[in-house]
Amino acid sequence: MVVRVPAERFEDVPNFDYEPQYVDVGELRMAYVETGGSADGDEAEETFLCLHGEPTWSFLYRKMMPTLAERGRVVVPDLIGCGRSDRYEDRDEYSVEMHYDALKTFVEELDLTNITLVCQDWGGVLGLPLATHEPERFARLVPMNTGVPNGSQEMSDRWHEFAEMVATAEDLDIGRLVRNGCYRDLSEDVVDAYRAPFPDERYMAAARTFPGLVPTSPDDPGAELFDETRERLGEWEKPAFVLFAKEDPITSHDRDPLRHHIPTATEQPDVWIDEAAHFLQEDAGEEIAEHIVDFVDRTPLSE
Repeated sequence: MVVRVPAERFEDVPNFDYEPQYVDVGELRMAYVETGGSADGDEAEETFLCLHGEPTWSFLYRKMMPTLAERGRVVVPDLIGCGRSDRYEDRDEYSVEMHYDALKTFVEELDLTNITLVCQDWGGVLGLPLATHEPERFARLVPMNTGVPNGSQEMSDRWHEFAEMVATAEDLDIGRLVRNGCYRDLSEDVVDAYRAPFPDERYMAAARTFPGLVPTSPDDPGAELFDETRERLGEWEKPAFVLFAKEDPITSHDRDPLRHHIPTATEQPDVWIDEAAHFLQEDAGEEIAEHIVDFVDRTPLSE
């Protein structure tokens, strides 16, 4: 069964006055917000595609969007099962393939090009495969606190505990999950904004299933796609800027291997975001947006 979050759940979301728009991706609607861009829709303009991860939504990018919008078009979708996007009630409907196909359809339906991919957590797990499989649409990569898990990677005991908790907790508090993943304290209205897409358990299937979709064996679903992605990232020739938070216990150890795997990444400044944890967009969104604009300015689109 497909469920849709009531619009009134988002009425009190602070500092996020963007009108939601929707793209049909099969039987579901994927929601997104957009800002910036030229009035005439110049095909050569810069486009920032900002992808969130588990268990957040486009609201996560609100501190970055104004700065990015001064430089180009900013498109920020909600992954299926998150934010204002439709969701399946049945956990078995969720898979790497479903999420990837939905994102692929979204990008193709909007015909996005000249994309600078800004991605964190599952936004990178899904976005990096899309960029490497449709490179003609993508100009640059900005992976943040993310990776490409092909089943050969070691997952920490802490990660396994987190995945088990998310899947089985009787009362899963999404707001508390996000708060615990930040370096800085969050106000209660911001925490409530992360709870908004989840009125009750019927709406939580995506949040419950994301960790379990990470391949932990090369034979798991999705592992082949991610293995191909790793190979293609190892041959990536366009600009890439790996930008991780220093205080993220989940992904910080993945930063240097990723930075040295993408051939062009070491051409960019060696930057860590200090005083920021897993949800670095919350902790240091304005600073990160400035870094990304500087990156775009020093790597202009080829004529």
